[in-house]
Amino acid sequence: MADVELRRDHSLGLARARKVAFKWAEEVEAKLDMECTIVEGDDEDVLEFKRAGVDGRMVIAADFFELKARLGLLFKPFASQIEAEVGKQLDETLAKETAKTAKAARPAAKAVRKK
Repeated sequence: MADVELRRDHSLGLARARKVAFKWAEEVEAKLDMECTIVEGDDEDVLEFKRAGVDGRMVIAADFFELKARLGLLFKPFASQIEAEVGKQLDETLAKETAKTAKAARPAAKAVRKK
């Protein structure tokens, strides 16, 4: 049974979801000393992560992220705080990519010249 479980739906598609997952993996590797491995698939990817006291995986699909992690004995009392922080980091990374998608989808504004 997982101590931390998160699911985030999105509409990015698999290619952009991969970018979000790669960015998230880079951040947790740097900030939390995690070791991350990504296994790419045709329909979804799996990002496995671990460090002393924590191991888990994130499924990256075209329309959702699903993260499950097991915590060691020393981390279990902080499960709710860890889940909140991981969720916050994932939400921030997802929001940035969603904003990029929305910005790219907007038509360029035409310059209006005054005569």
